[in-house]
Amino acid sequence: MSRNKFTTEEALAYHHLPIPGKYAISASKPMATQADLSLAYSPGVAVPVQAIADDPQAAYDYTAKGNMVAVVSNGTAILGMGNLGALASKPVMEGKAVLFKRFADVNAIDILLDTEDPEEIIQAVRLMGPTFGGINLEDIKAPECFIIESRLKEIMDIPVFHDDQHGTAVICAAGLINALELSGKRIEECRIVLNGAGAAGIACLELIKSMGAKHDNCLMCDTKGVIWQGRTEGMNQWKSAHAARTDARTLEDAMVGADVFLGVSAKGAVTSAMVASMADNPVIFAMANPDPEITPEEAQAVRADAIVATGRSDYPNQVNNVLGFPYLFRGALDINARAINDEMKIACARALAELAREDVPDEVAMAYGRKLSFGRDYIIPTPFDPRLIHTIPPAVAKAGMDTGVARRPIIDMDGYIQALKARMDPTASILQSIHARAKQKQSRMIFAEGDDERVLRAAVNYQRGGYGQALVVGREDDVRAKLEAAGLGDAVRELSVVNAGNTRHLEAYKTFLYERLQRQGHDMKDVHRLAARNRHVFAALMLAHGHGDALVTGATRKSAHVLGLINHVFDARAKDGVAGVTALLHNGRIVLIADTLVHEWPSDTDLADIATRAASVARHLGLEPRVAFVSFSTFGYPVSERSEKMHLAPDILDARGVDFEYEGEMTVDVALNPAAAAHYPFSRLSGPANVLVVPARHSASISVKLMQEMAGATVIGPILAGVPKPIQICSTGSTVNDIVNMAVMAACEIV
Repeated sequence: MSRNKFTTEEALAYHHLPIPGKYAISASKPMATQADLSLAYSPGVAVPVQAIADDPQAAYDYTAKGNMVAVVSNGTAILGMGNLGALASKPVMEGKAVLFKRFADVNAIDILLDTEDPEEIIQAVRLMGPTFGGINLEDIKAPECFIIESRLKEIMDIPVFHDDQHGTAVICAAGLINALELSGKRIEECRIVLNGAGAAGIACLELIKSMGAKHDNCLMCDTKGVIWQGRTEGMNQWKSAHAARTDARTLEDAMVGADVFLGVSAKGAVTSAMVASMADNPVIFAMANPDPEITPEEAQAVRADAIVATGRSDYPNQVNNVLGFPYLFRGALDINARAINDEMKIACARALAELAREDVPDEVAMAYGRKLSFGRDYIIPTPFDPRLIHTIPPAVAKAGMDTGVARRPIIDMDGYIQALKARMDPTASILQSIHARAKQKQSRMIFAEGDDERVLRAAVNYQRGGYGQALVVGREDDVRAKLEAAGLGDAVRELSVVNAGNTRHLEAYKTFLYERLQRQGHDMKDVHRLAARNRHVFAALMLAHGHGDALVTGATRKSAHVLGLINHVFDARAKDGVAGVTALLHNGRIVLIADTLVHEWPSDTDLADIATRAASVARHLGLEPRVAFVSFSTFGYPVSERSEKMHLAPDILDARGVDFEYEGEMTVDVALNPAAAAHYPFSRLSGPANVLVVPARHSASISVKLMQEMAGATVIGPILAGVPKPIQICSTGSTVNDIVNMAVMAACEIV
């Protein structure tokens, strides 16, 4: 198994471009007019101010407090890097903030405190408490983290949660529930060994004991050995609470006959001999990062009956905190909880365990390139399981209500579950599914423009991202020079550089091309120049002959010009039924616009063809198509010759009996806005359209570029549909990420 690879330059570029950092703040209310500003600030703001003064709970109704979490750190325990200071922790804390948003739609902001004094941190967090609905403590070293969390829990009336402790503990507990189920053991009877007496280790053991593990069946070890009753060396009050009555003094002693090993310590802490000494069907959670105490291969080499989990994504059973903290806070915030208690954490663990036992959706299995079903290699759900958002928070919220920490209990739990399903951005799961399918395909991707640094970066990202082999059309010395200039000199060995000078297929390419073009005014010299000197044509010939599986091009030339060159090799014209479909992703919605590439002024029949192509693309993207033929008139008014073809195209689809929803002609607001659509109850669309078929290519171009420039929409496309082989054409303004996305579309064979 290989881990995702990246260079220092790539990591820095990701955090630097197009703007520094990983998040921004945007207004959630209109701010366009004087009236808006009067409501947002003075004098209108005085009304909610007074309401909150009269009733502090009203802050959850009139401000962002109820969905706002502070990610607080002083940088004394950053990842596995140690004490690097508050400022150095900012990239990590920004990352934590965007994970909150991505997985549970929780707004979060990083608060960095430049002090190592626990009292100063306690005071600072307490004073900023009115701003937030919850506090997530992060990367604060032990034992200070225990003091800070304990005191803040006492003095604050909002959830305070140290994720390094409790996040790991919750996911560990979830995996342990299922591992013991599979091994036929009860937690009350298990002998459990934990190695690593820091924040995470102590939290793991405390949670497991609260779930039924017996005190003297649990042996905690640190760098000095077993923590036993009477030991004085290297002890503190938190370790002393877990001191056991035992004769074991070393980790090796403790492991003999143990049912469970939990590791939050260091690489190589566990040996094969220790694993061999464990009880039947041992459970081994080697969670040290970046390298586990013992690898699954090493453990299972001596104990085939072992169930193994690690903290790494390239092994089965990843103990990943992102499965816990976003959903714990989501559930706690939604009941305006005073705290996150043990019962809520246990409810989270049990809900995760139960989810892992259910059938796994196909898109989740594809994301990991293998079939997932409950068993020894799948005891914990995967982070991209879309069911997490509507499974875990309700369980947490219910536990909070049952234990009396909820200030606003949820009355309609079914309605709450539906609201959770609706609040997440569907585009994230769509893109995840597409990328997962591409990884499963492992396509040999032809990058036609190896003379462009963006394309080379995209090719490197494609290959290192695990999507397949990148074939770059270019000269090897030029490719090497550009990669070295970009700080990616080592990538030359990974990419396959192809050109007319180093292929043995050039004569076959020229013969094929001459047969296509000899009656279109091209002689053998013309054909030689096209095949040997034009990268777009050469790349298309590679694809036509099966010397690559898909092609991405267009980053350095206008799309119409590139399409013309591709037509030398493939039939990709309007008359061939080809269409360009562009995906717009904006504010959690995805809308496809067609035709954005091929048809200059389509007829009514062309429009029907375009609609069919676009509906197919929508289904490839995981959408059930609802097609609207858009115009400046709606169902015949105002009457215009220009909109007549938009009126006739649905009749053609009627005659064809297609299997997707369509309607028109209509204005864009009627297509997309349910309130506007409600004036036309006879419409055949069951909801807002997700495919817009426009009258002409110029109107498509205007629409896409306007959304991109004015609204900041993410644009994927135009996706070329209807060509016999997978070919995607980028725009000349494409970023590296845009080019990778188009390569992924090509790999998914959206044709």
